[in-house]
Parts: sequence; structure tokens; C-alpha cells
Amino acid sequence: MEGVVTGLIAGVLLGTISGLLPGIHANTMAGILLGLQAALAGILGEEGLATAMFAALITHTFLDTIPSTFLGVPDADTALSVLPSHALCLEGHGEEAVRTSALGAAWGLSFALPLSLLCFYLLPPLQPLLDWGIGILLVAVVGAMILAAESPRWGAAIFFTSGILGIFTMQYGYLAWHTLGGSALLMPLLAGLFGLPALLYSSHAGVPPQTFEGISTPLGTIIPQSALGALAGVLVGWLPGLSTATANGLLTRFVSYDRDRRGYILATSAASTSNAFIGLAAFFALGRERSGVIAAMAPLQLPSPLVLAIVGCLAGGAGYLLTVLLAGSASALQVLDGRTLNFGVAGFVTLVTLLLSGPFGLMVLLLATLVGIAPYLIDIRKIFCMGAILLPVILYSFGLLAL
Repeated sequence: MEGVVTGLIAGVLLGTISGLLPGIHANTMAGILLGLQAALAGILGEEGLATAMFAALITHTFLDTIPSTFLGVPDADTALSVLPSHALCLEGHGEEAVRTSALGAAWGLSFALPLSLLCFYLLPPLQPLLDWGIGILLVAVVGAMILAAESPRWGAAIFFTSGILGIFTMQYGYLAWHTLGGSALLMPLLAGLFGLPALLYSSHAGVPPQTFEGISTPLGTIIPQSALGALAGVLVGWLPGLSTATANGLLTRFVSYDRDRRGYILATSAASTSNAFIGLAAFFALGRERSGVIAAMAPLQLPSPLVLAIVGCLAGGAGYLLTVLLAGSASALQVLDGRTLNFGVAGFVTLVTLLLSGPFGLMVLLLATLVGIAPYLIDIRKIFCMGAILLPVILYSFGLLAL
């Protein structure tokens, strides 16, 4: 038990670090821990090491809103939620956006606990039917999304262009260095599609002065939006080939990220945390590894599901408190020139891409940035760049593509 407690503390610390670094995912931190397994297992034990990985994953889902909000750079789970949160930051409401995200993540965790139990006991017999139906659901969502676009032709063009780029990245991912595993390629792909174009087209005034006058979203909206996000997180966490980025795309059919910014932040934050939690239930119920962190934990001797559930709740509580404490941190960025800040963040993303995935990752980053610029040029919603994730998943669900 001592190793589990130490692992919880280490995981919260590592999840905080990964959450605050622009573009870094919890899978990256899990890869580092797995690479140091021989040394760390002697200190923490295998159960403690697995605990650290899961605690880092849950903590990360709270803290990753900070670089998304104040710097406009997403990781693999915040590709779309970065748009409304950074927009609120530019209006001087960044602290409210961060606190709203933390609140959504906390509600998502509370909903994920009972939903995980329901999925664990009720869904395994239905799994073949669920695996078959996911492709049809995604095709319907994407079709409705394109038809509702300002320009359906351009929407379809960007969707399929980004989708082809996503397929190319996944199919030729073996050309990357894979310093910390194949999931490292999601970072340059989504940072190029959503992060760097936002930096290029943002003003160079830097982070504007921030004011916080409380969370303006009423409780009657917070709970249903968070519940919707938690359900989306459960869907993508249980079904194969899906991710939180997929959930963010699905949620745009129910919550508009440009008209209801706070509602979308609540929903996507809840989806991220509940997805992390439901992935654990899917592993114990089906033996399926739904995320890079779970895959890294799989070879280890794991604590019981109850212990990991308690660890997840404690890590979530710590993540919430840390996020709220750091929500006003934009004041440290206000002294920086906007151009210097944007170039610094872009340079950091480029350097991390090179270190994690090498020249192939840099090529993906460049191509994704070129595709990500297109919505700005033709004035269309950036949701269609999610084709990079959705199109490969659709083809995978119909057995037409191996991921």
C-alpha cells in the first residue's frame, strides 16, 4: 500500500507537469515512466508504478486546460476545446474558462464512477453489436455536420483532406522515431491542425489583462452539459478506435463551440475525464487497451479496480485544486510581447515534435499546419479538421483500415 500512496503522489506531480506543458499528452509521461520501469519498479513496485501512470492521466485531464486557454496550443484531447477557451482568454475571461473546465472535469469524474460500473456489468455481452454500430453513428454525425456547414463543399473538402492526412500519419507512422511510442504523432498532427494556425492568425498583443468575476454558467446548465460530456466520454472510452478528440467532434452536434463557449468547455472537459476513467473499466471488463496509458499499465501487476478507482478520485480532487489555484496564472504571461510569446510556443511545439517523432513528425506538423490554415482563409469552422481523427476511425470501424 505504501507503493500505491507514493505512486499517487508521483502521478499527481507528473500529471501536473505534463498538463502544463503545451502539446504534451499524458501518454508521453506514461512512456517516460515505462522506459524507466526497471528503476522505478524497484522503488515504487509494479503496483505503485501503475498507480502513478493512472494518477498522472487523471490529473492531466484537469491541468491541460491551462496551456490550451492561455497559449492556444492543444494536446490530443483539447484540439477543439482550445478554440472557445482561448477565445475567452482573448476577451479577458481566461480564468473563468479554466475554472469552468475544471468544474466540468470534476462533474465528469463524478458521473464516470456510476457509469463505469454500469458499463462493466451490462455492456460486455453487447460488445459485438456496439463495435459494428459505431461506424454508422460516426457517418451520420459527420454527414449532418457537413450539411450544416456554411459551405458544405468546402467543409467536405477540408474534412477529407485532413482525413487523408490522418490516414497517412497513422499508416506511415513507422517512419517516425517513436521515442515514447506511436501516440507521439498525434501531437504534431493536432497541434498543426489547431494550434499553430491559431498562433499565426492571432493578434500579437500578447495575453490581455484578465478579470474574474465568477463563473457565469448557472448550475442548471453545468450539470446537464457535464452529463452530456460524460456520456460522450463513456462512448468513446468503451468503443474501439475512438478517443477524446472523437468525443469533442461528436459534441459539436449538441453544443456549439462558437455560440455556447462555456457549455462546450464543460462538456469536453467532462468527456476527457470520464474517457480516462471508463478506459480502465473497459480494460478490466474486456481486456482492451483504450489509451496509451492503459497500454503502458497492462504489462504491470495492477492494484485492484477499487484501489485504482479511489486513486482516480483522489488524483481528480488534487487536479481540481491545482487547476483552480493556477487559474489566474495568465498574469505571468502579460509581461511578454505577443509576438515573442507566439514564436516561443511555436518553437517549443516544433522542438518537442522533433524530439518525440523526428523528421517525419516535423513533416506531419508542417502538412497539418497548411491544412489547418485553410479554414481561416475561407472563413469556415475548424471542426472539419477533425477529419484527421474521424475518417480513419470510420474506415477502421468498417474493417477498411488497420490502426
